[in-house]
Amino acid sequence: MEITEHIKYLTTEGQLLADAAERAGTGAPVPTCPGWQVRDLLRHTGMVHRWATAFVTEGHTSYHPAEAEPDLDGAELVAWFREGHGRLVTALTEAPDSLECWAFLPAPSPRAFWARRQAHETAVHRMDAQAALGAVARMPEPEPEPAFAADGIDELLCGMHAREKSRVRTAEPAVLRVRATDTGDVWTVRLSDGAPRAVRTADGPADCELSGPAARLYPTLWNRLPVEAVTLTGDDRPARLWRETSAITWS
Repeated sequence: MEITEHIKYLTTEGQLLADAAERAGTGAPVPTCPGWQVRDLLRHTGMVHRWATAFVTEGHTSYHPAEAEPDLDGAELVAWFREGHGRLVTALTEAPDSLECWAFLPAPSPRAFWARRQAHETAVHRMDAQAALGAVARMPEPEPEPAFAADGIDELLCGMHAREKSRVRTAEPAVLRVRATDTGDVWTVRLSDGAPRAVRTADGPADCELSGPAARLYPTLWNRLPVEAVTLTGDDRPARLWRETSAITWS
């Protein structure tokens, strides 16, 4: 997926997140993030947007800590979120392909990394805002487009959980297959006592397979939908392990 496409999704998903948060109200609970209210979601995502923007605009070549989350609420918090989201979109749009800065996943370039990572960061948290709105207004959640959803699955399996900090580990090795029935994408994830190792192919037999449209697999693997939202075949233990240990945390 091209950088311009990731920026397009980042733009749309951030606007949808802010709109849903505004309609739900900052005090609404976020069912997909137990213990959070919409104000926590906006503060966190807005902080991440500003953190990413600093790498792109200031060119930090090593890890640079984020600023503290703001003590804002209500309409002021929503406006703060929109402003930071807009700054990030502008920074990535205007950044040259030759941009040099720190990144924490392999990518064709730092600009490509930040555009992709922030597009999916924002899309997942848009799902959270929509879930909060659904609890208030019972509104249906828009599904991500298949190609973008498949890209997000790929980043999660081959990028985020390829890092040594992944907690998806088991003393009994197992193979989890993920199959997007609409895009044709397939991933094979080998689970062990080390970090998961994923390849973009149906590599040998699998103990468990999760299959379905990419737009359903994407939130399921990010634990925004239950496993029952897709089709599970084989041993359900690898899927349960994923559900119980795959949460991505900020720290």
